[in-house]
Amino acid sequence: MRAQRLPFFVYGTLRPGEPNHDLFLRGRTRSEEPARLTGAVLYDGPGYPYAVEEPGGTVSGELVTARPEMYAELLVALDRLEEYAPGDPRNLYERVEREVIRDADGTAVRAWVYVAAPSVAARLRARGKLMEGGDWSVR
Repeated sequence: MRAQRLPFFVYGTLRPGEPNHDLFLRGRTRSEEPARLTGAVLYDGPGYPYAVEEPGGTVSGELVTARPEMYAELLVALDRLEEYAPGDPRNLYERVEREVIRDADGTAVRAWVYVAAPSVAARLRARGKLMEGGDWSVR
């Protein structure tokens, strides 16, 4: 099954100025714009954050639209970076389709988001470090 060609919502090391931005996104994107994911909170991880779905929370990030000719390559690269494989119980993240809000005009856009896998989310809720404000860039 071919994945739908949605933009990506990034909130951690893939944001501009962070270490994975240039490695994975430079030259592969058509646009990058500030956006927010509602219904999620951010937990501090070992050098990177986890978004955990939680009513009432908000996570700040970027809505990244891939260049059409780079989409398939970027999807594979991001899945590999996030160690995501469909249906694998060892996943740290799950790639899910969620609505994000563009900061510029408040419009809602469907996007791929890597959220903490269920077992990781349960562990973080029990004893993780919640990042107040949901913005990795101000840690």
